[in-house]
Amino acid sequence: MAKKNTFKKEKYEERLLNEINGLLRSTIKDARLSRVSITKVELSPDYGYATVSWDTFDSHTRGDAKAAIQAAAGKIRTELAKVLEVRHVPSLTFVYDNQFEEEKKIMDLLKSETASDSDQDE
Repeated sequence: MAKKNTFKKEKYEERLLNEINGLLRSTIKDARLSRVSITKVELSPDYGYATVSWDTFDSHTRGDAKAAIQAAAGKIRTELAKVLEVRHVPSLTFVYDNQFEEEKKIMDLLKSETASDSDQDE
C-alpha cells in the first residue's frame, strides 16, 4: 500500500502557488497579468501535472488575462525550474477560478432576501 504524503503535497502546492504569484509580480512583464492572482494549485498524485486556478481583480479583463497567462505558461514553468530545485517541474494547466464572482452573487442574493424580509415585517 502506498504511503500518503498529503502534508508534503500540500506544502509543495503552497510553494508552487507562492512562487507563481511571485513570478507574476516580478519576472513576467506582461501588463495584462498585473491584476491576476493565483488562488489554488492542485497537484496530480504523481506530481507530474498541476492545475493552477487563477482570478483577476477586474472581471472585464478576464479574456485578455486568460490569453496572457496561456502565453506565459512556458515561461512560468521555466522560471519555476530555476527556483524550485526539483528534478521535474509539473506541467501547468491554468483554469479560471470564478469563486469570488460566485461568492458575490450569493452575498447579493442574501442581501436582497434580507431586504425583502424586512419589507414584509413592516
